[in-house]
Amino acid sequence: MAATRQDTERDLTDRVRDLLRRHDPGTTEPRDFRGALFDSGLARVNYPPGLGGLGLPQGFQELVDTLLGAAGAPALLKQHNGIGLGMAAPTILAFGTEDQKRELLRPIFTNDHVYCQLFSEPEAGSDLASVATRAQRDGNDWSITGQKVWTSGAHHADMAILLARSDPGLPKHAGLTYFLVDMRSAGVEVRPLRQLTGEAEFNEVFLTDVRVPDSHRLGEIGQGWKVATTTLNNERVAIGSGAPREGGMIGKVAATWRENPQWRHPAMHDRLMRLWVDAEAIRITGERLRQQLEVGQPGPEGSGMKVLFARAAQAISGFDLELRGADGLRYDDWTMRRPDKVDYTGRGPGYRYLRAKGNSIEGGTSEILRNVIAERVLGLEAERRVDKDTAWKDLPR
Repeated sequence: MAATRQDTERDLTDRVRDLLRRHDPGTTEPRDFRGALFDSGLARVNYPPGLGGLGLPQGFQELVDTLLGAAGAPALLKQHNGIGLGMAAPTILAFGTEDQKRELLRPIFTNDHVYCQLFSEPEAGSDLASVATRAQRDGNDWSITGQKVWTSGAHHADMAILLARSDPGLPKHAGLTYFLVDMRSAGVEVRPLRQLTGEAEFNEVFLTDVRVPDSHRLGEIGQGWKVATTTLNNERVAIGSGAPREGGMIGKVAATWRENPQWRHPAMHDRLMRLWVDAEAIRITGERLRQQLEVGQPGPEGSGMKVLFARAAQAISGFDLELRGADGLRYDDWTMRRPDKVDYTGRGPGYRYLRAKGNSIEGGTSEILRNVIAERVLGLEAERRVDKDTAWKDLPR
C-alpha cells in the first residue's frame, strides 16, 4: 500500500528527531551537523538516497527546514555558497558520474567547497557561446588558459564551474566542454572589480595553463553548452525566487512604511500596494518553478522569473529612496569591501538601490532573457543567426 502524505510527514519528523538526538545542534560543530544532515538524506529530500536526499518530492523540504530551524540547527549557507547549492549541485546531479556525485556533492552541503562561476568573458557575456577560454587535452588532464569576468565570490571560492572551448574547429555551441576547477590550482589569479556600490564582490579571473583532471570534466566532451544551459536555468530560478511572503526588498520597504507615518502620502500608498502585489505574484511564481524541479530540471520559464525579479527589485528600491526624501540620498559607506556573500537587501537603502542595478545583468541580461522567453517559451520565430554553422575559429572577433 502506497504511503500517504501524512505517513511521509511522520517519517520525516522521526528522521529529524533522530538526527537531532544523535547530533545536538548546541554541541555539534556546524560543519559536522551539515555533514550528518546530508548523510541522513535531509539536506535535499528530493535528491537520491545516499546523495543528500530520500527521493521525495521537493515540497517536503519545507517541513524538514521548519523542524530544524525550531531546534536551532545550523542552516545551509545559501547566501555564502549560493552558486554551489543553487547551481553546481543540481548540475553535478544531472550530469555527473556516480563517482563525481559521491565525491563532489557532500562538500558543497558541508560548505567545504564554496563555488564560483567562470562563464562570462570580456567579449562573451550575453553571447556566452562565444567564450574563448581554451581547454586542451593533455593525457589524463586538461590545460586551461583564458580570462573570465564578473565572477561573484571568486576571492573566497574553493571550486569553480567553468565553460571552456575544447574544439575551435566546431561551431561555437558545439565546441564547448564543462569543467569543475580547483580555485587553489597553480595558474589561477583573481583580481577585484570595484562596483558602483563601492565594494568588490565581482572579480576578473585569469587562468594560465591551469591543470584540471579529466575526472573533473562534467558531461561529455563537446557537451558543455547543454550542461551550461542546465546551470543557467537553475541560476535564474535561484536568483529570482526563494524569499518568503513580504520578504526580500518589499519586506524592507513595507517595514519602513509602517514605522515612519510622517513619510506616508496617498499617492505613495497606491504605488506601494502595486509593488507589494507584484512581489507577491513573483513569490508565487517562484514557488511554482521550484515545484517544477520535482519532476526534472527547470525549463526556460526561469528566464521570465529572473526578468520579473530584476524589474521589481529596481522599482521597489527606487520607491524606497523616494519615500525617504532627502534621507534617501545618504549613503552609508563607500569603503572598498570584499564581501563573502551577496546580500541584495543588506545595508542601507542607497546600497540596495545601487546593487539592484546589477540584477538585470547578472544571471543573464534582461534583453537576452526576453529572447529566451520569446523563442523557447512562446514559440516565436527565432532571430536569424548567421554564425550557427560556422566554425568558431572562423568567426570575426
